[in-house]
Amino acid sequence: MTVASTRILIVRHGESTWNAVRRWQGQADPPLSERGEQQARRAALAAPDHAVFDLIVTSSLERARRTGELVAEGLGTSLGDGLEDLSERAAGEWEGLTRSEIDERYPGFLANDERPAGYEHDESVVIRATRALRALGADHPGSTLLVVSHGGVIHALERHAFGHDGWQRLDNLTGRWFEASGDTLRPVGDRVALVPDGVPAIPPPDRGYA
Repeated sequence: MTVASTRILIVRHGESTWNAVRRWQGQADPPLSERGEQQARRAALAAPDHAVFDLIVTSSLERARRTGELVAEGLGTSLGDGLEDLSERAAGEWEGLTRSEIDERYPGFLANDERPAGYEHDESVVIRATRALRALGADHPGSTLLVVSHGGVIHALERHAFGHDGWQRLDNLTGRWFEASGDTLRPVGDRVALVPDGVPAIPPPDRGYA
């Protein structure tokens, strides 16, 4: 018997208070900024016309959870549980630090693409995020889901699918469609920006910033 595939749009949360001042968050849990809440409300209005979401799911971190709540409220869509497997990558000793503080305490690390103790690398992120998305596909066959997660998670999934060339930072409320079917999870199409005027781009060395 053929199992119906599940369409999943996974997007980054709205701007947090730490995004606003360029602090690396990792699994720290700052709330949305006022601008982030506005972005989430606007995202509900900008949801793709062809996508009627059957369910919204978020990571367990507050900035993603609140984004999902506001979008669900705007769309009149049910909000599912917060899932730890969709949470941001751990940033280890860099959580709470700005770029200038990192450069001061860890000279040369960002320039050389090095990471500190406790930093969660792509392989771990991809394993847990893929597990969560496949489970959602299995639990909601044939449905269309909106998942609110984090930049580091989406970047890791993109690098796993496309390689490391052409990296571009992901703005708030921007993401990508995936299709889940059985053990298969594959990206579909280009990135989708629900709030196209996201925050200014971070310089390329900040590849782990989220």
